[in-house]
Amino acid sequence: MKNVEQQDSTFPGLQWRWLKLEQMEPFLLYDMLAMREAIFVVEQACIYNELDGLDKVAEHLLAVDNGKVIACLRLLLPTEEEAPVRIGRVAVTPAWRKKGMARLMMRRAVAQARRHHPSSGICLNAQTYLRDFYLSLGFEVYGDEYLEDGIPHIPMQYSG
Repeated sequence: MKNVEQQDSTFPGLQWRWLKLEQMEPFLLYDMLAMREAIFVVEQACIYNELDGLDKVAEHLLAVDNGKVIACLRLLLPTEEEAPVRIGRVAVTPAWRKKGMARLMMRRAVAQARRHHPSSGICLNAQTYLRDFYLSLGFEVYGDEYLEDGIPHIPMQYSG
């Protein structure tokens, strides 16, 4: 995977970058991990193993504003013929949440999955309170709610 940098005309100074872990500059890697920890562990008061080993095999989408990571997600690519692409670790810093950043990232993630794995499905495990957000992007619920690290989640798949 090549390091794709794209400017965003909506937000001058914002760059979108698809990177494998080994392609990340140390400061970007640090910013991404620190941001995810601040959101998933501290803000959500959820003690869990944020560094789960899957980052090593994922493609990461970073939104970088003036050199600082302000949003990220990861794509876990299919390891088997019929397996779906999995979207996870969707995170946006508080200052950027009301600007539509998560929607922009998810659209890019779906496009990346379709471009590189057109015959694979796309799925994610959404925090239940975000159900309507993911429904608005073309995802649908395909299973029962469950607890993951004490937070209610629902499995969703892309149907768009």
